Amino acid sequence: MDTIFTLLMVLIMIASVLLVIVVMAQNPKGGGLSSTFGGASSAQFGVQRTNDFMEKATWTLGGTIIVLILLSVVITGKPSQAAPAQQPVKKEAPAKQSAPASSTTTAPVQAPVTPAK
Repeated sequence: MDTIFTLLMVLIMIASVLLVIVVMAQNPKGGGLSSTFGGASSAQFGVQRTNDFMEKATWTLGGTIIVLILLSVVITGKPSQAAPAQQPVKKEAPAKQSAPASSTTTAPVQAPVTPAK
């Protein structure tokens, strides 16, 4: 179980580094790598599609990271089969009850009264 968790963490880290690289390569104003290769004239050579690739790569890597994280939680988050060792419960002796004060007269116990029909 520990090797699966380690493998998933390595995959998450690799996807995170790739996501950082892809996001950093994009230009916030829409230029990105396509403007690096010649600007407006680059549309003739098909470099304009770089923005589409970068956007798809960003969403794909983000989704991959989310799926890997959820997968790692589902796989490694299960409780173990063995129950944890429970500490013994301390039992306390019941408190001594003192005898009621003895009285010379005791009241008789009355039976419940049934209503007349």
